[in-house]
Amino acid sequence: MSETGFRRLVLGLLVLNVFLVSALAGAGLFYINRAPPPSGGRLPLAGEDLPRETRAAFQKALSDARRGARATTLAAQQARIEAAALMGQETLDRASLSDALARARAAEMAVRAAAEEKAIDFVADLPLEDRRRLAQALIRREAPKPAGR
Repeated sequence: MSETGFRRLVLGLLVLNVFLVSALAGAGLFYINRAPPPSGGRLPLAGEDLPRETRAAFQKALSDARRGARATTLAAQQARIEAAALMGQETLDRASLSDALARARAAEMAVRAAAEEKAIDFVADLPLEDRRRLAQALIRREAPKPAGR
């Protein structure tokens, strides 16, 4: 390799290394200076303010309720799929579409009711302090949010 070719190679590698070091430094600064994710938009998890063991039992009870309502959940999904298929047809059958959406809504409400009943059964056995924690979490979740968020 000639001296000129060698100099060009060294100069090219030097430029490449400066580029890579700059990219790594920029990524590091970006990582260090990034803002934490906003916490205001996250919905509280079920029972997150409860003690660990109680929270785990509460979430398991809700999970069991959802698992028990799996057939109803599938019926709601099927009704929504049917509604989507009806909407895509050339001639809209309003009555069938309304019926499919009503079935989906009824199934979803049945799943929610089952989960709420399971939660009520669980909460009935909790001490007053834990019930108050759940009540405060529910209030925080349902409180109106400021406009613009």
